[in-house]
Amino acid sequence: MKSDDSQFFLRNLDVKGQRGTSRKKNGARRGVVRAATELVKGKKARCSTCRESSKASALLSTGFGKHSRGKPTPALAVSSATSLFSLWIGAPYAMALVSADSRIAELLTELHQLIKQTQEERSRSEHNLVNIQKTHERMQTENKISPYYRTKLRGLYTTAKADAEAECNILRKALDKIAEIKSLLEERRIAAKIAGLYNDSEPPRKTMRRGVLMTLLQQSAMTLPLWIGKPGDKPPPLCGAIPASGDYVAKPGDKVAARVKAVDGDEQWILAEVVSYSHATNKYEVDDIDEEGKERHTLSRRRIIPLPQWKANPETDPEALFQKEQLVLALYPQTTCFYRALIHTPPQRPQDDYSVLFEDTSYADGYSPPLNVAQRYVVACKEPKKK
Repeated sequence: MKSDDSQFFLRNLDVKGQRGTSRKKNGARRGVVRAATELVKGKKARCSTCRESSKASALLSTGFGKHSRGKPTPALAVSSATSLFSLWIGAPYAMALVSADSRIAELLTELHQLIKQTQEERSRSEHNLVNIQKTHERMQTENKISPYYRTKLRGLYTTAKADAEAECNILRKALDKIAEIKSLLEERRIAAKIAGLYNDSEPPRKTMRRGVLMTLLQQSAMTLPLWIGKPGDKPPPLCGAIPASGDYVAKPGDKVAARVKAVDGDEQWILAEVVSYSHATNKYEVDDIDEEGKERHTLSRRRIIPLPQWKANPETDPEALFQKEQLVLALYPQTTCFYRALIHTPPQRPQDDYSVLFEDTSYADGYSPPLNVAQRYVVACKEPKKK
């Protein structure tokens, strides 16, 4: 937003003593966000109240204070501090959404080019691999290893190694682009939330169906990136079973296991999303991921366990996985609650889940039959194992 447009916008936010209907308030709020979005794009916007089309900057500067079917309306129909704040933050966050969309489009184009380069590099290296195979076949036919073949193979293998490293570098760049796109999408979702799409003054939205929520949680687990380090690299914190560092602070939008008090007074671990963190109080604000019991909790750091941000590869980094009979907190299938469990079988391949035994007094041995839980939803349990 230009400086002069910002001044007009701020000046028109002075609505002391003015009143408007709920319908006008909602229309004004949506209009500001829409006009701010169009202002970045350099397009025209339409007034939410009178539906008259005009330049977005003009609509912002007048605060949509035009007319509604021939009747005068307030400059901005806002009647509470909450609505006013929502209106104020809506414009910059709407512009942030447009900026994120633009950057994502750029990254997708770059990713497409990297994928093409990978295919070209692979096609080029295949010719060299065919030569290696043919050379070995000739050696077997002649049943001898001459100095000529030895020198030739050394050169072919050196080239193959260089080709593989070049392809690997391109793939790492592509993975970095994918990670940046996912990060921008998450930032965009949070910006949309802050911009007022979940504002308390708006009419309540339909609750997400439980089946849809469970599907989203499964997709989140499946798309968790696999940690692929260079030779000699150790898995970082929050890779598989490796905990976060002592000074780690989860970012807004991060998913965590949070220990909260239930309605009956008992404490339980739930899947939650970080809203904010206060360095002054060392406390988090988190939202229950389950919309049926949508609540906001203020919790100390010791009641928060960040979820893994990478899957550990059992074939290259088995030490980054929980081991058999280790006590953990695992998300019970088809729920949003974590319960104590023992590792029955760690993953054997990168795409495999843990097999865990949940503590359950309804069974003779005190544990449920083995159930599969993704790496994404298995964290360390600091509580002692029950005897």
